[in-house]
Amino acid sequence: MGLLQKAVETYDAHSEFIGAEIEGHEMLVPVSHILTRAEIEITLEDDGGFCSARLVDKKEPKIAIPATEESAGRTSSPCAHPLCDQLCYICDYNEKKHGLYINQLTRWANSEYSHPMLLPILKYVESKTVLSDLKNSGIIKLNDKGIPENEKMIVRWRVHGIKTPKDGCWQQKSLFKAFGDWYSSIQNFDKRSLCMITGNNEITTGNHPKGIVSIKGNAKLISANDSSGFTFRGRFTDQSQAATVGYIASQKAHNALRWIVAEQGAIFGDRVFLCWSPQGVKICHAAGPFGDKSKVITKQSDYQDELKNTLKGYMSELPEKNSTVVIAALDAATTGRLSITYYNELMDSDYLNRLHNWDKHCCWYYKKYINSPTLSAIVNCAFGKVMTENGKEVLKTDTKVFGQHMQRLISCRVDGMCIPFDIMKALINRASSPLGYEKVWDKILSTTCAVIKKYRYDYYKEEYEMELKPEKTDRSYQFGRLIAVFEKVEKDTYNNGEDRDTYAIRMMNVFHRRPLFIANDIEKHLERAYFGRLKPQSRIYYKKLIGEILEEIYKFPQEEWNNPLSETYLMGYYLQRNDLYKSKKEVKTEEEVKL
Repeated sequence: MGLLQKAVETYDAHSEFIGAEIEGHEMLVPVSHILTRAEIEITLEDDGGFCSARLVDKKEPKIAIPATEESAGRTSSPCAHPLCDQLCYICDYNEKKHGLYINQLTRWANSEYSHPMLLPILKYVESKTVLSDLKNSGIIKLNDKGIPENEKMIVRWRVHGIKTPKDGCWQQKSLFKAFGDWYSSIQNFDKRSLCMITGNNEITTGNHPKGIVSIKGNAKLISANDSSGFTFRGRFTDQSQAATVGYIASQKAHNALRWIVAEQGAIFGDRVFLCWSPQGVKICHAAGPFGDKSKVITKQSDYQDELKNTLKGYMSELPEKNSTVVIAALDAATTGRLSITYYNELMDSDYLNRLHNWDKHCCWYYKKYINSPTLSAIVNCAFGKVMTENGKEVLKTDTKVFGQHMQRLISCRVDGMCIPFDIMKALINRASSPLGYEKVWDKILSTTCAVIKKYRYDYYKEEYEMELKPEKTDRSYQFGRLIAVFEKVEKDTYNNGEDRDTYAIRMMNVFHRRPLFIANDIEKHLERAYFGRLKPQSRIYYKKLIGEILEEIYKFPQEEWNNPLSETYLMGYYLQRNDLYKSKKEVKTEEEVKL
């Protein structure tokens, strides 16, 4: 019940938003109300006389309307909402549905919890002119049986002349409270039991709201409606033996979750990821960037300093009293069941530190500036298919696969766990096959190097610097440098504008499995076709550099020279290639090379 407890805590901590209309934001729905989209608006005088009617623009936001426990989850069985409802309930052509609506509205309007808007609306509906007024106003069309062509259109009310700042029924907080008080007064007080969310003895409910996630509208988080034996598996005879939840607690929890999903829920694949502070502290999302990613940073030291400053900035805004961060993932296993696939609670200071640590170790160059790849970029680079979108090639992952791996990475980031080996392996395989991902390969390579850097720290506590280290005692790293030099030798012989894959790149997929054998083959190829086309100074420079790299490789035992390379060869390749392509101001000119 941790998620629901934190949701109730969130609801109570944000009471100023309950029932409030804020442009561009979802409403935090009051207890005993649901959020829906009205399609017809009827305006009445305070004596119940018809004034006007209009169709509600689809661009207008959804509104909160009163709903009972039964009507909020109604399906095919007739069950009326107390005030705003479909035409088939408000109009008198369906006697059963209309009777349910009239009886319920009458009970509320005549109770001690009535509201000035109710009697005019009740009087007008009882006049049985709704259908003709809407038809004469050109709002609806009737079929040959005198029934609206769309009888499920929902009607909302305005009442002129009442002493309130606004005249829309959905704009009245006093009306929200009036219905909540009336509905509480008519509930069955014999249904009291232990609420497993609050720990109090409360009126319980077995019918919980749906629609927490709009794209999975019918999926419920709590549900037990199968009495044939499948749900309880012989363990219980009644749903109350499994769990008892108070009506008020259920309403608060579900309304808060719906609000959180709408405000900041991140959808990846078929899962919705939530990350929030119940106390209202501003935090960054677990799947999002840590701080400002738009800054151009080219030095590793500057990048680390920027992360530290970002962490200090977040820490300075934390309240003195300890607050928490809740991270959860929701997915609908079936159309009617919503499951919690991931849940965690952390102190906000611990949470921020873990995001900082992830970005500190999982980072690399992206188009000459340093950044941490997004979690979605890691998944797409590891498992996505190359697709064309708006004329550009992009990587996109299957919906289910995307959601599953996003959850794994969020768990790693938030829980401080090691990055999964299979994800890194998938990235390495793709980065080692440049011909299969030509236009997106640079992004795959950068993302792979960032993940390798994180992996090496997680498992071996190695801090790989993002600057070339020619003397590094790592055979794979040195072989990566070697193939970068081979690639640059051939590139330097191309004419301006010539763009084709070098022999080194074409052999890269085999190179990391048989490095020395393929290196010898590439070098022979360069000797035959390309070294002779270089300027003498360039030829001497490259041969000297190749000799220095081979000297580092030959320091290792001979039986290891042709062994398959580890993942660090990609880092050596990237950094050596990056170094070779530096501007002339940053490197020695060919004339300065000592022969």
